[in-house]
Amino acid sequence: MNHSALAAYLKSRRDRIRPPDVGLPTGPRRRVPGLRREEVARLAGLSADYYTELERGRGAQPSAQVLAALARALRLNGDERDHLFHLADRPVPPGAHGPTAHVQPGLLALLDQLTATPAQVITDLHETLVQNPLAAALVGRTSALRGPEASFVHRWFTDPAARSLYPPEDHPHHSRVFVADLQAVAARRGGDPEVRRMVAVLRRRSREFSTLWDTHDVALRRTDHKRIVHPALGVIELDCHSLFSEDGRQRLLWFGAPPGTEGAAQLSLLSVIGTQDMVEPGPRVSAWSPERR
Repeated sequence: MNHSALAAYLKSRRDRIRPPDVGLPTGPRRRVPGLRREEVARLAGLSADYYTELERGRGAQPSAQVLAALARALRLNGDERDHLFHLADRPVPPGAHGPTAHVQPGLLALLDQLTATPAQVITDLHETLVQNPLAAALVGRTSALRGPEASFVHRWFTDPAARSLYPPEDHPHHSRVFVADLQAVAARRGGDPEVRRMVAVLRRRSREFSTLWDTHDVALRRTDHKRIVHPALGVIELDCHSLFSEDGRQRLLWFGAPPGTEGAAQLSLLSVIGTQDMVEPGPRVSAWSPERR
């Protein structure tokens, strides 16, 4: 691993990004041309100390998951992302899905334009790849999660804490929708081993999932009306929309509410809360627990 070359490359990519490009305020006391180190660390779900060590040419070899998170935070294109992996002496992941997936450029370009509404890119297995600050403030930053827990569908059926995102009376609806969506994904992937493993684990660990899976209901989750429980703002009623990538492996989700509604007013307040959280010192990046989505 070439520590010095990796450090120089990370700094060069950080310097070229303007804070508004990733939904951060410019601020009157900014002394660097691009992002600060701690801002890159927060966007990538890393500690500031760890990222600083990388830029100083020290520390252990970063994992593939860390490199993928840095590529998203620094808005690298495909060639730049591959170069980052080469500098770190890691093989470039061949897959177009999972926590190390490279966000498809069209979806990332649209995400960069959505600065006034919560938005994020997820995989077809509901693994969060990248979020804007408002999405992190609304549903929590989960792009750093790894393994099976990276999938919100997996957490929904195996971790009761994940369900606190929605009111209890809405849980049956979300369970049905998640399972029907996964049925559609499994059919489209045609026996993909990753999907088979997920289904096998969930059937074994969740009686609810197994029962719903056996209904064979199929429906991709394109739009939905959601009530999200926020710790500071209470229940927020929002419409969730999805834009699918051409191959169906990734989705851009964004949340909105009709003008004049209570949900729209709460989103306006969230934009203030979320912005304040993103510029505060310390490891916390939102008012929401990092284990929740």
